[in-house]
Amino acid sequence: MPTLAGIARAAALLVAGLALGGCGFHLEASNTLPRSLASARVEAIDTQSDFCHGLRAALLSNGTRLDAEVAGAATIRILEDSTSERVLSVSGFNIPTAFELSYHVRVAVESQGRELMAPEDHTLTREYSFDQRALLAKEREREVLTQALADDLVALLMRRFAAL
Repeated sequence: MPTLAGIARAAALLVAGLALGGCGFHLEASNTLPRSLASARVEAIDTQSDFCHGLRAALLSNGTRLDAEVAGAATIRILEDSTSERVLSVSGFNIPTAFELSYHVRVAVESQGRELMAPEDHTLTREYSFDQRALLAKEREREVLTQALADDLVALLMRRFAAL
């Protein structure tokens, strides 16, 4: 015989499920790509960048066949893929204490001679503090932030591709 606590727990789960479904919640990797991206080729100047690796992985996880020599395969061109860093603030001893890290990509998509997406620029930035006494840790933090920016750009472009 169900207890009152069990019934309350089941009701709470049901309400939570309905609330999530009703608000338009979708898992991040649930982008449905159009048929024109069922098979694609990724062309990039730097095929070893964080963004290029992330984009290829995201396309594969969404069912796209990559580097297919199939007639009609879309071409995703990464026209620009760069990171930059600038000093935001310095200490009284003229030592940097904060930086701004930027990741910039320019991407275009075409399929069967048709331009599906004109070249688009996307840039994301993050700030981080710097302490010369923790140089190795701060270098690692910069690497992690660069990867996170690349991942965010990939997610942004996957949503953009889904809207094509």
